[in-house]
Amino acid sequence: MTKSEIIQRLLDPGIIAIIRADSSEQLLEAAGALLAGGVTAMEVTMTTPNALEVITAVTQKFGEAILMGVGSVIDPRTVYAAVAAGAEFIVTPVTKPQVIAAAQHLGKPIASGAFTPTECLLAHESGADFVKLFPADLGGPTYIKNVLAPLPMLRIVPTGGVTPDTAAAFLKAGSVALGAGSSLVSKEILQKRDWVELKNRAATFVKAVHAAKL
Repeated sequence: MTKSEIIQRLLDPGIIAIIRADSSEQLLEAAGALLAGGVTAMEVTMTTPNALEVITAVTQKFGEAILMGVGSVIDPRTVYAAVAAGAEFIVTPVTKPQVIAAAQHLGKPIASGAFTPTECLLAHESGADFVKLFPADLGGPTYIKNVLAPLPMLRIVPTGGVTPDTAAAFLKAGSVALGAGSSLVSKEILQKRDWVELKNRAATFVKAVHAAKL
């Protein structure tokens, strides 16, 4: 896939499932449940054991049906390793120009973590494709709307506090996509292997996003 094709996949339906797990065992099944619910973009955080092996396993099993990314990336070396493992996009928790440059070099989209207006602009000017506003629940949709007022060029993806109930407000504030973590893929679901519940949660998120975009 080209970089523009990957970006389009991230924007439609516009939900990136963030999977933070204590074990890599359940993640293949979790990916299948998310896909069945209509969520096709997924980010496995580097804090998950064997994260890169999980990315490879998911891409081998599901191919292009799932767009697999890597999260919690804080150094360029991890960018190269993750892309070699099959990651199609990069997500960071903080603004690090060296990490953005590595993703650019490999032609992969990157959502750079930022919170303050200065950090958001630095991420954008350093070449980030998206600004991952984190933690978004601190300021909520109003904060995003206020940041975008003087900085309308930012493509903001909020993470933290994103639920089916808040999805519409975040999108109407100007967000281009949403990062959904524990409100979608909870540790309880992973521990119980409740894939029916995960599929239903994914479908609820997709429905909420589609409704907000009408």
